[in-house]
Amino acid sequence: MDSDAGWAEGARQFQQIFGDGWTKMLQALQPVDMGALSTALKPHQPVGFAPGKLAELQQQYMESARALWSQGWQAAPPQGGDKRFSGDGWAQNPLSAFSVAAYQLQARTLMGLVDAVEADDKTRARIRFSVEQWLAAMAPSNFLAFNADAQKKALETQGESIAKGVANLLHDLRQGHISMTDESRFEVGRNVATTEGAVVFENELFQLIEYKPLTPKVYERPFLMVPPCINKFYILDLQPDNSVIRYAVSQGHRTFVVSWRNPDMSLADKTWDHYIEDAVLTAIATVQQITGAPQINALGFCVGGTMLANALAVLAARGEEPVASATFLTTLINFSDTGILDVFIDESFVRLREMQMGQGGLMKGQELASTFSFLRPNDLVWNYVVGNYLKGETPPAFDLLYWNSDATNLPGPYYAWYLRNFYLENNLIQPGKLTVCGEKLDLRKVKLPVYIYGSREDHIVPIGAAYASTQVLPGKKRFVMGASGHIAGVINPPAKKKRSHWLREDGKLPATLDEWVQGATELPGSWWDDWAAWLKGHAGKQVAAPKSYGKAPKFKAIEPAPGSYVQQKA
Repeated sequence: MDSDAGWAEGARQFQQIFGDGWTKMLQALQPVDMGALSTALKPHQPVGFAPGKLAELQQQYMESARALWSQGWQAAPPQGGDKRFSGDGWAQNPLSAFSVAAYQLQARTLMGLVDAVEADDKTRARIRFSVEQWLAAMAPSNFLAFNADAQKKALETQGESIAKGVANLLHDLRQGHISMTDESRFEVGRNVATTEGAVVFENELFQLIEYKPLTPKVYERPFLMVPPCINKFYILDLQPDNSVIRYAVSQGHRTFVVSWRNPDMSLADKTWDHYIEDAVLTAIATVQQITGAPQINALGFCVGGTMLANALAVLAARGEEPVASATFLTTLINFSDTGILDVFIDESFVRLREMQMGQGGLMKGQELASTFSFLRPNDLVWNYVVGNYLKGETPPAFDLLYWNSDATNLPGPYYAWYLRNFYLENNLIQPGKLTVCGEKLDLRKVKLPVYIYGSREDHIVPIGAAYASTQVLPGKKRFVMGASGHIAGVINPPAKKKRSHWLREDGKLPATLDEWVQGATELPGSWWDDWAAWLKGHAGKQVAAPKSYGKAPKFKAIEPAPGSYVQQKA
């Protein structure tokens, strides 16, 4: 077959099999009915290529391939600053250098084919995501036969690194996930989640933790944090020096936090309504009963923010105003831009999930964790495959990655309803479209003051989506943009003097983020102090700090923080 015919056949095969490739990639992420899933994930329209771009790619590929083969084993050392191939061994080993050069040529060509695709935006995004996953998996660094650094270490250790790698692999197979950190170095309640407090209420969905005051006086309005139930609460309480919870307590707030139960089959029928009525609304009412405060301040983080917004809309529909102010951290309320996660969501996929678990069942925590890891495959998957298994290394101790590996399940009905009504149909911003806890939701009635935070490089809640909440909620608003991503942008204590944040002191909130940024000022360091000053303005006067947890006789200390629910494993 001549080169032109070979190129045409390759392009035809790419066009024909990309849908199957997507299905196979998804199969690695989640153990579902692949026959149904392949139907659900078919392209929105037939895939074609721009002829001019295809011809240009053909010429570039053939020229580069001829040049590479003419060099043979004298291929130039890896270029481009890719840290996967940056070790000395890659430049010194001719086979490894050649494998990288060939891989980079194939990667450029495949991504060029992606750019040449003529299809709707969602299909193009899915093709790009699938090809990027394949390229991440096929990198020469992932294979001992080509990884010069791993080979060098094996020789230097006389094979010990390979033996340790096999042991690491067997360990991770037993525990059911790739080790991102040395998990033996952490224990919840011992060196993470250590802020002093007690569980003062619990039901089948959550425990309510009250924290011991660190100041002689506290503000009269207590403060409730609602973390995401897709993760465990102690992302807000990793270490004393980066704990959002300890920071709030040190600022003089009588602080309460929801600690979600890790669902098992006894909770497999729980719905979104259960989590709003029996958890978020119950937590708000319980904090009021314990403290005697007519109003409290509340914070929601990620999915916890979406749940808090739902709860506030339910309260507004009932004519109740128990919450004086709300903080939303990296929260989706308007789901018109869901970032990279949009590649998973369409009617067929959501219907499949509804068929699987909409009436009962569990969305397994490890399945969720794997999906999120594969959103950044080189950093959160293959980096550890190489280090743990090919090089026999133990990953360093890192509290955030320990938390990231501590997976949580979700009740199937809750998860399926969430997918349809938020990610797929974006119903929360449509007045009267959603009925939650028997009430039609209308965010126009949620008129309390709000503080909205978004991270500039967030791949879970894109910064534009976080900003979009300013256009939905009608009350007085303050928006701040932080540097970094979904977690690192939030967990950024002032004492570290890291990163920066952006504010607009004129208070204007134009229609788009780009317009807002034009009038914003970059400030060094964390946004926490700005938020603390804002929250203080809504906290009321100071009163004597309580001497004991809860309120006798109904709300007594059940057990010390962090409680038992957070200890449950998925």
